[in-house]
Amino acid sequence: MIFMKKILACITLGFTAITSFASAPLWMRDVKISPDGTEIAFCYKGDIYKVPAKGGTATQLTTQETYECTPVWSPDGKQIAFASDRYGNFDIFVMPANGGTAQRLTTNSASELPSAFTPDGKYILFSASIQDPATSALFPTSAMTEVYKVPATGGRTEQVLGTPAEAICFDKSGKQFFYQDRKGFEDEWRKHHTSSITRDIWVYDTQTGKHTNLTQREGEDRNPVLSPDGQTLYFLSERNGGTFNVYSFPLTQPQSAQAVTSFKTHPVRFLSMSSNGTLCYGYDGEIYTQQNGGTPQKVAIEITRDDQPQTAHLTYSSGATSATVSPDGKQVAFIARGEVFVTSTDYATTKQITHTPAREAGLSFAPDNRTLAYASERGGNWQLYLAKIARKEDPNFPNATLINEEVLLPSSTVERAYPQFSPDGKELAFIEDRNRLMVLNLETKKVRQITDGSTWYSTGGGFDYAWSPDGKWFTLEFIGNRHDPYSDIGLVSAEGGQPIVNLTNSGYMSGMPRFVLDGNAILFITERYGMRAHASWGSQNDAMLVFLNQDAYDKYCLSKEDYELRKELEDEQKKDKEKDDSKAKDKKKDSKESDAKEEKVKDIVVELKNIEDRIVRLTPNSSDLGSVIISKDGEALYYLAAFEGGFDLWKMELRKKETKLLHKMDAGWADMEIDKEGKNIFLLGSRSMQKLNTSSDDLKSISYHANVKMDLAAEREYMFDHVYRQQQKRFYNLNMHGVDWDAMTAAYRKFLPHISNNYDFAELLSEWLGELNVSHTGGRFYPKGQSEPTSSLGLLFDWNYQDKGMLIAEVIEKGPFDNANTKVKAGVVIEKIDGTEITPEMDYYTLLNNKAKKKTLVSLFNPQTKERWEEVTIPISNGALSDLLYARWVKQRAADVDKWSGGRLGYVHIESMGDDSFRSVYSDILGKYNNREGIVIDTRFNGGGRLHEDIEVLFSGKKYFTQVVRGREACDMPSRRWNKPSIMLTCEANYSNAHGTPWVYSHQKLGKLVGMPVPGTMTSVSWETLQDPSLVFGIPVIGYRLPDGSYLENSQLEPDIKVANAPETIVAGEDTQLKTAVEELLKELDKR
Repeated sequence: MIFMKKILACITLGFTAITSFASAPLWMRDVKISPDGTEIAFCYKGDIYKVPAKGGTATQLTTQETYECTPVWSPDGKQIAFASDRYGNFDIFVMPANGGTAQRLTTNSASELPSAFTPDGKYILFSASIQDPATSALFPTSAMTEVYKVPATGGRTEQVLGTPAEAICFDKSGKQFFYQDRKGFEDEWRKHHTSSITRDIWVYDTQTGKHTNLTQREGEDRNPVLSPDGQTLYFLSERNGGTFNVYSFPLTQPQSAQAVTSFKTHPVRFLSMSSNGTLCYGYDGEIYTQQNGGTPQKVAIEITRDDQPQTAHLTYSSGATSATVSPDGKQVAFIARGEVFVTSTDYATTKQITHTPAREAGLSFAPDNRTLAYASERGGNWQLYLAKIARKEDPNFPNATLINEEVLLPSSTVERAYPQFSPDGKELAFIEDRNRLMVLNLETKKVRQITDGSTWYSTGGGFDYAWSPDGKWFTLEFIGNRHDPYSDIGLVSAEGGQPIVNLTNSGYMSGMPRFVLDGNAILFITERYGMRAHASWGSQNDAMLVFLNQDAYDKYCLSKEDYELRKELEDEQKKDKEKDDSKAKDKKKDSKESDAKEEKVKDIVVELKNIEDRIVRLTPNSSDLGSVIISKDGEALYYLAAFEGGFDLWKMELRKKETKLLHKMDAGWADMEIDKEGKNIFLLGSRSMQKLNTSSDDLKSISYHANVKMDLAAEREYMFDHVYRQQQKRFYNLNMHGVDWDAMTAAYRKFLPHISNNYDFAELLSEWLGELNVSHTGGRFYPKGQSEPTSSLGLLFDWNYQDKGMLIAEVIEKGPFDNANTKVKAGVVIEKIDGTEITPEMDYYTLLNNKAKKKTLVSLFNPQTKERWEEVTIPISNGALSDLLYARWVKQRAADVDKWSGGRLGYVHIESMGDDSFRSVYSDILGKYNNREGIVIDTRFNGGGRLHEDIEVLFSGKKYFTQVVRGREACDMPSRRWNKPSIMLTCEANYSNAHGTPWVYSHQKLGKLVGMPVPGTMTSVSWETLQDPSLVFGIPVIGYRLPDGSYLENSQLEPDIKVANAPETIVAGEDTQLKTAVEELLKELDKR
């Protein structure tokens, strides 16, 4: 799989044109030598080049702004097939080997990558996830691609294999080919691991359909190439504890592998061989050739390019990653593409505050509305900055002509981030080194410590905290009882040196605290009362109040009538006091001091005794809760909740206990803030920003136009350094798995000048992070949506059919044609789509591109009855099709278990280690399968989550008594656990918690494991989106340690009964692993 791509941004020229010059390239990928051994094709900066095998100046063959990769030579050396994303996803193209117009051969929106020409040069084989054979029992996932062939001159695609086969290499006869397999989800550029997920070399006999595993080793073997005489197979391997090198073995003795190269540290990639026996490969970003028995020879290459500085002009009117409102409610500061902007809440006028490649985060306005604090990672360390409007004549940031910026407490080692101004603006709180709350006095520059970091375990960078209105307290989320990640709400003195008071002391998660009711209460959310998620996330939440003193609590408890009476009395008392104060004042009308009324903030009274009795649940229903806020007068609760679709805005009159849907928004998550006067509430989200008038409850959009001029090369360099620091500070293992992280980083940094697009940058991240030999990492690039997405008719087609039209092999349940009025069934032929005839030479995919949710006319023919007719249907998206195929697969497995066991056993598949899957399993085993004698639990191809504890409890039941009604047995106890035997299926594609869950199941002796070994991938990950939101990378941040000191990561789990599903039988519908599990569980039952 390839994750790289050119930036689709506006590239502008610098003031001075850069003269073309020849340079030595690095990061040359997808290297392939020509059949005659005279030329080498490769990919560099998203284009395809070729160069003489002896070295010289490379010739650029593609010149599009899109990304081209994976060149494959035709046997006669006259053509090159390659992949290009010219239409939003990778399609197969072919062009003359000397360059020229490229012809598009495939049109499906699945990503298609070429692998080889057939020996006769007539077809190009490629990998893609389009459609499994209708007979296949393989788990339906795009990770498990199929092999197809398309005529080199264009035409209909045919399926060659229904199982993954990559890096295909034919023998000369074309009767067999060699390939590397793919067993699951692991990043393809991961290195040094030895587990069941690693690749093996296979040979496929095209005459008999038989697959033979030639390596069968727990370690990486990939990229096979056959010697010209057909006697020796060369391949890449990490044998002998080293990095990837070239190895070979005689075809008659696959076990006798010998090393051909002995490179150190970095992997050899992209192996190929010419017809005269010249090996060619890439190493450390360069290209080498090697003759039989010779030594590696570096190919000296020069490339002449007129690369200009990559400057992207980007415009954002949405997509802010964080935001905050000024106290006066007139400005909103936000982060977009890592830069700080401020916009007006009434106009679209927007000012860019920072201009750096580095990322800024954590915004806070000072009370004067003219000073902004934030953190920046410039210089390789998070530091605090202040931005101030320089000219008094400038009213606000959006209209400021000059802004001064200063760094606070500069340091190259101590991290400081997430600043918040004190209510009087004289101090600045911040989080130091990701876990300590500190305060800086802006006048004296003295710093004091509020918390010591011992109550926060996450290395993500911060936690929720807030100042009290009198500036004497903080409320914060913290881990109160060493029960991470279940956080409590705390109260701590702003003076420092005092312990945190635990206000909640709960085993549930609580968070997002803020002072309300003039500081007399703390508003927060908790999952304590909500429907519990059977995983570590997803619980429903409620808004809560904890009152800091009895008087505030008593006032809250007043009835509407009593409250109004008390309010009238307080208003009268206030007026009398103001009259007295006014008479007593020394009248100095010309004095600015007397005109400026300095509002005195009352000190908050904190009464800790019996505070647990002053915690109140506000929301009437638990929900998927977003941000919550209380009006200035404390009478109304506003909250974002998602009951269906996205978040909607709700309002609750606290005194009346009346709740209503205020605005149906179907929005994404947003933070809510209120201005100082309480007149407006601001909804600050990534999709949109809005302000709500608290008097009328009217909602108004806040528009902004943020224009960013970004030096993309400088930004990539910053992002690279950011990834380095994040891994260094967050990696779960302190010694980085024994890797010299600084040296390894330097080794990969040298490639940055040769990276010009996000495909290559993500692949660089994966190669680099892959050196850590850990799961849950690597770079990911997510391009913008496909320009021609292929929809589905909800049908499976017969790949062997080659006449006019498409022969239907199966109508998928709940698909577009699964209805009472259709005559469509298996055996019917689709002849036309929207009036266009499907000839034997064409793919039908083109006719279904961009047709999802659109009425489509389908012309049909029944070969048995000779009837022709038309039906109108609405095609579905590939995502919807995937859901249907998964349901189909589970239903088929359940039917097989029912048949093979004679109705004695039930079957459940745990799709993911999350709440939805758990509820489905719970429902099935204690519902329709409650009377079965045993259960087959299938975890194959589960990508993880956090469910091991719940699965352990669910299947650990042991009958202790029976519920009886007048002599009739009604239910066994425990009634919420499975009390009978079970067995669990595993495979190489189990990942993350799908390693941890079977481990717990096995080690708690709940039942046997059947299938293939599970790779040791049990860590918890933080997938971090970079400031370019199309780029993501993973950090394994939590490890799981056993009592003996070892970790589950990289510790493979062996099944009790090891059995594989052979490629040739799984596509024929034979699930050998499942059948073995059924037989084994029946044996166990029969012994009882």
